[in-house]
Amino acid sequence: MSKANTLKLLAIDDDRQTLTLLTDALAAEGLEILTADDPEVGFDLFVQNHPRVVLLDFVMPKVSGMDLLERMLSADPAANVILITGHYSTESAIEAIQKGACDYLTKPLDIQRLRDRIASVLTEAEIRRKTLLLDQELLKACQFEGIVSRSPLMLEVFAKIRRIAPHFRTLLITGATGTGKELVARAVHRLSPAQSDRFVAFNCSGLVESLAESELFGYVRGAFTGAVQDRTGLFESADRGTIFLDEIGELSPSAQAKLLRVLQDHQVRRVGASVSRAIDVRVIAATNRDLRTMVRDGQFREDLYYRLAVVEIPLPALASRREDLPLLERYFVQKFAAEYNKPISGLTRRAQSRMATYPWPGNIRELENVIGNACLMTEGKFLDTNDLPERLRAEFNDDSLSGNAFLSLEEVQRRHVLRVLELVGGNKVRAAEILGVGRATIYQLLARMKLEKKEESA
Repeated sequence: MSKANTLKLLAIDDDRQTLTLLTDALAAEGLEILTADDPEVGFDLFVQNHPRVVLLDFVMPKVSGMDLLERMLSADPAANVILITGHYSTESAIEAIQKGACDYLTKPLDIQRLRDRIASVLTEAEIRRKTLLLDQELLKACQFEGIVSRSPLMLEVFAKIRRIAPHFRTLLITGATGTGKELVARAVHRLSPAQSDRFVAFNCSGLVESLAESELFGYVRGAFTGAVQDRTGLFESADRGTIFLDEIGELSPSAQAKLLRVLQDHQVRRVGASVSRAIDVRVIAATNRDLRTMVRDGQFREDLYYRLAVVEIPLPALASRREDLPLLERYFVQKFAAEYNKPISGLTRRAQSRMATYPWPGNIRELENVIGNACLMTEGKFLDTNDLPERLRAEFNDDSLSGNAFLSLEEVQRRHVLRVLELVGGNKVRAAEILGVGRATIYQLLARMKLEKKEESA
């Protein structure tokens, strides 16, 4: 191995005899060994040389080993730091491991054990390096029309998309906010006969009733105050292509009736017009609400529901496909590293562990938001726990949950949303931004809670 490629080990200890012992004992291990008997000099060597392994004395003058550990991992979260001490305590060992040390050894050192541990650390580091390369290949293999997954639940969705896309006229996509409904809609369009024509997206909750109808169906001059000229609606713009109606459950009764007419007659009439125009449009609707319950409660037209749900694709929550987390993390890190022009390679083991235990109530959209913000803020090559938002840095052990380990996913998500609302002082806009969900989701949750309270008190 050339000098440039030799793996480096840095030993920092104020006892020079220990440094000599370590240098002699590890000389045959194929390592370039750097030593420092001053913690500040040692930190400078660490920053300059990026050693693969650090042996760090726990008790030193000026700076403690624990403080230096934190500084090192802030500078390079991927470093493998082994703390060495002549004053062992369970508490300090646990604290060191929690702060990122990969081991905690006691003096006098068992040299063979130290050699074995260093060999193990180097092997693990090499495995992680190879895993990063394999993950990149796996990421390429697990993409389907811009959607990343290897989960059996999503592979079933992919198969359904392939079968449906060539033939569908109307399609309903259901799933919680942030599960990727628009991505699925775009995938269906790209695999359909209409792929060369327009894909037009419209959020049904984004406008008031009167404006929603004019946006969808267009209007003629003089139809209402401010209509100074004819305007083409989105349905006409999507002629021979696909229109995607997101949050279809928010559509007003009047707009529902007009949409049903369009689906039945394949014609659209502009607001204020006396004649209709023929159109050829594929319609994909999506919702995070239970349309069957809305039909039962008289909030959504039954005939429209059955028109839309000729074929339905339900999307699983991220919590139901946790095997996709590493892939999605890799995908978003690559995306934002390129966008921000930063040399970010991935996440540290600590960050990955924290991400793996979080419930992700905002699903993939929240994950993308978290990694995007972390990539923007980080100054290192790896995203660490300090780059994550407070809600992920804190252990997910809410007192309200600790007494019951068998809560439903919906209840865990509900409590987490309420916890975030409390932390931001009830600011629904801020809570929606933090969770990576739409404001409508927050309002729907609060409305359901009010209804449940009324039913309980009745």
